Amino acid sequence: MATLQAATTSTGALVSDPHAVRELCENHCFGTLNWEVDDDGELIIWGYDSFDVYEARENGLPDYDGGIVTHEFLRSLAEYLEPNEEFDIQTAGFTKCRFPVLAKRYVVRDGEVLYADLSSPDLIDE
Repeated sequence: MATLQAATTSTGALVSDPHAVRELCENHCFGTLNWEVDDDGELIIWGYDSFDVYEARENGLPDYDGGIVTHEFLRSLAEYLEPNEEFDIQTAGFTKCRFPVLAKRYVVRDGEVLYADLSSPDLIDE
């Protein structure tokens, strides 16, 4: 069986309500990723896994039946970012030498959630 090997990291972003963001994160599961909201109200996410978010069940385990809720989580988080803050989360990974490699990026800014991956190549002009 092939195993995905991935790494995820984020920029830090200041949030307006650290307590509410901690509660939001505690109500979700990030696989083996770590998250922290420090004393200054800065949120960061990092670790060796893909950035996929599930809601947490009452026992703290992921609710796989509910499916991935990454976009919903990020839209909720967008409400708490301080003005002019940008939260950038990037994941890169691979499964053996199989195609395609995993590369995805989420950017949360100005109340919006942006997504990018490697699926849309653009023409290189001369």
